[in-house]
Parts: sequence; structure tokens; C-alpha cells
Amino acid sequence: MAGAIASRMSFSSLKRKQPKTFTVRIVTMDAEMEFNCEVLDHDVSKEEPVTFHFLAKFYPENAEEELVQEITQHLFFLQVKKQILDEKIYCPPEASVLLASYAVQAKYGDYDPSVHKRGFLAQEELLPKRVINLYQMTPEMWEERITAWYAEHRGRARDEAEMEYLKIAQDLEMYGVNYFAIRNKKGTELLLGVDALGLHIYDPENRLTPKISFPWNEIRNISYSDKEFTIKPLDKKIDVFKFNSSKLRVNKLILQLCIGNHDLFMRRRKADSLEVQQMKAQAREEKARKQMERQRLAREKQMREEAERTRDELERRLLQMKEEATMANEALMRSEETADLLAEKAQITEEEAKLLAQKAAEAEQEMQRIKATAIRTEEEKRLMEQKVLEAEVLALKMAEESERRAKEADQLKQDLQEAREAERRAKQKLLEISTKPTYPPMNPIPASLPPDIPSFNLIGDSLSFDFKDTDMKRLSMEIEKEKVEYMEKSKHLQEQLNELKTEIEALKLKERETALDILHSENADRGGTNSKHNTIKKPQAQGRRPICI
Repeated sequence: MAGAIASRMSFSSLKRKQPKTFTVRIVTMDAEMEFNCEVLDHDVSKEEPVTFHFLAKFYPENAEEELVQEITQHLFFLQVKKQILDEKIYCPPEASVLLASYAVQAKYGDYDPSVHKRGFLAQEELLPKRVINLYQMTPEMWEERITAWYAEHRGRARDEAEMEYLKIAQDLEMYGVNYFAIRNKKGTELLLGVDALGLHIYDPENRLTPKISFPWNEIRNISYSDKEFTIKPLDKKIDVFKFNSSKLRVNKLILQLCIGNHDLFMRRRKADSLEVQQMKAQAREEKARKQMERQRLAREKQMREEAERTRDELERRLLQMKEEATMANEALMRSEETADLLAEKAQITEEEAKLLAQKAAEAEQEMQRIKATAIRTEEEKRLMEQKVLEAEVLALKMAEESERRAKEADQLKQDLQEAREAERRAKQKLLEISTKPTYPPMNPIPASLPPDIPSFNLIGDSLSFDFKDTDMKRLSMEIEKEKVEYMEKSKHLQEQLNELKTEIEALKLKERETALDILHSENADRGGTNSKHNTIKKPQAQGRRPICI
């Protein structure tokens, strides 16, 4: 399966009279085969152009272990995805949403809200029509739930997302099963299912739960004669199971599928051949190289984001310092204006004080002159005493006013001194702001990487790298760590699936449920005990006698 090829071919001009041949080359993990086919040997449609689909015939048991090459994985992912969307493989609604999120991750890469805006999945076919019709949900509601899971897959590359898709799909009941209509010796219509684990007998109305299963390691022989097909179990106490098919060609196809799946079943349980080991080693080296390349790109992206954040922070700080400088300039201008006003007011008060002192001196001189020129008569003396008294009162008032003006002048001088001190502090702060560095010193980029990280040398358009033993050991440790994380994620994933199932259960239209939906719900209620995986693990010979189906 590791090298199975899935491709598409079209023949636009096909004449029925003359056989057309074409060459098919299939590369597998063990050999490369090339053969010719005649078009008229097959049931070809008469319509033109004729389209041929080359699909994987045998499905892997474990996609992660068996799909070695990335191109093989991608083509097989496309095949399984189409089978799920075409409802050839039954998939529960909640699992369909999860698979759709991995398909979106594989196609679009990491989720970016600025790019992947609402409605970007409107033209994508991501869910089976059966699931869409089963619930009263708009396309926007489906997109919202798919996007919620899509956002959680950040950091997964395309091949990783596709592998996660396949690991979920390979656990579905109808995965890898080829169904054939048969009849047992009593004439009862049944379905024969052939897959990588063995043969399964189904009721025609129930393709999910097999009635009985024959694992490959418990089958001794498979043969057919004419239209009768015979399965001989390894345990001779168990009767031979026989059935008939409708066409001889169907028997040939069933036998081919049985032989191929049985060979692969046995080969998977043996040591890998040298060629397969080499392919897996090359795949591991390629995976390690890509992992290191992704880590390098992630580091460069992180450094770029940190540089952008540092730049934004410096720009913000520069803008803040400019605002502080503007405010300091405004405060300085206000301080200078206040100081000028106080100085002017102090000068006016000082002049008024001098004027009052001059008037007081003149009043004193007038009083002395009056005393000197006072008449001796009593009337004149009385008038003189009255004038002297008035002059003394006036002089006292003048003195008090002069003292008050002097105090006010002193206060104004003190205010002027404080204003000049504030102006001096504002100038000093402005000087500090103007001389402060606009950005902090950045740590220099280290000249070389640590010795345990492989070095990359870019020469022109080529990329050279060196692997060390420590790299492979670290990769092995990372793989073990990923296994532990995968188990934790599986538990978390099951919880998410249950939450989504509970959330959309209220929107389900019971009358639109198909027979497979009802059967899957019954199996889920029983804990999946009737699935093909559990049926095939039951002891085949324990207490079993002749098979009656």
C-alpha cells in the first residue's frame, strides 16, 4: 500500500470497433509493475470522454506505519476523503466535523482570522450531504463549528493534518471494506465484506455490524468453483462456509482481494524487507529534515515577531516621550508667563510703596510747618491741635498702608522666586527628556547556534545540512513524547466529539435519520461492542459449531 498510485485518465476519442490499449505502471513498496490493458476488456461507458479512476485496491491497517512516502499518503487521503463525502464510508456527524477541520488545515494551513474571514468555506465540500440534511443548521453554523476546531490545529503541516485525518478515518466501521452481494446455501441474501483484517458476513440492511467474521489468521483455505465460493476455517471443528455470487467475474475479484489482503496481513506481521527498511529510513530522514526546517522557520518567524514587537514598543515609547516633551514645553511656557506677571506686579507694588512713603514724609513736614506757624490764640491753638491730631491720624494711616504695601511687595518677591525655581526645574526636565535614549539597547544576535543544533548553510538556491547522532536521538525522544501527547489528545478529542454531539443533538431531525445513523447510534449506546473490530477479536472457535446464517 505504501506506493499505491491514485490518478485519473481521460480518453476523449474512443472507438468501440478498434480495441484501445494503455499502459499502467504501479509502484509499490516491494516492486514496480507495468502491464497493458485493453479498453474493450472492461465495461466502458459509450459516452465520451471516458474517465478512468485508478484507486488504492488494498487499504492499510495502520496508515501512519504503512504509508511511507508523502505522495502516497496524499493520494490515499484524497481517496478516503472522497469516499466519506460520497457516503461510501459511513461517518458520524461529530466525526465529520472533526475530519473537515483537518481537511481545511491541510488545504489552507494555519488559521489566520485576518485572512480566513467568515464565509471562506462557503464553496468547499467538507461534509456529507446526509449530515447536512440531518440537522437544522445553516452553512454559517457548520462553518463556525469547523473553524473552531480548525483554529486548534495551528502548527500542523499538510502531511501531518492529512495523517490525522486518516488515523480517524481508519477507525470507521466501513473503512476499507469491499461489499459483495452473495447468497448462502439456504438462498438467504447476504453481504460479504473483504478488508485488511479478514472476511465479514453482513445483513444487507446493516453494513456496520457484521453477523460473523473470519480473521485471516483463522482461515485455512479459500476457493471457488464456478459460482460457488468456499471458506475453510483453520479449526476443523468448524463447518465450511459456502456461498454463491451472481457472476463468475465477481468470484475472481473476491479471490484476488482475499489473496492480496491475506498476503499483506501476513507480511505486516513479519520483519520488513531490506528495501522497505531503506524506504522507511529515507522517509524518517526526510521527516527529520523537514522537521528541522520547520523548526528553523518557526525560530525565524518568532525572531521576526519579537523584532516587530520591539519596534512597536520603541515607537510607542518614542511617541510617549514626544508627548511628555510637548507637555513639559507647555508647562515651561506657562511658568515663564507666570514669572513675568509676578515680576511686573512686584515692580508696581514696590513703586506704590515708595510713593506712599514719600507722601508720609510730606505729611510729616506739613505737620512740623503747621506747628511752627501756629497762632498763639486759643482758638488758633485749638484749631492747630485739631489739625495736628488729624495730621497724626493721617500719618498713622499712611504708615500702616506703607507697611502693608511693603509686606505685599515681599510676598510678590517670594512668589517670583518660586516661579523662577519652577521654571528652572521645567528646563532641567526638558533637558533630561531630550537627552534620554529613544530605545533600549538590543541584545546582539548570537554569532553562532548552539552546538547541538544542526547547522544550515545557504549557498545560492541550495540548502545543505548536517545530521548528527544527537539530532536523531533528540528526534527519537520527540517521537516518544509525541506518542504520549497523542494519547492525551485522543482523550481530549473524544471529549470534544461528545460535547459537539450533545450540542447539535437538539437540532437533529429524527425523521431524516438513515438506517446507518440508527445502527451507529445503537452501536454507540452499546459501547461499540458490535463493530467489525470487536467482532473479529472474539474467539472464533470457542463454543462454535456448524455455522447457520
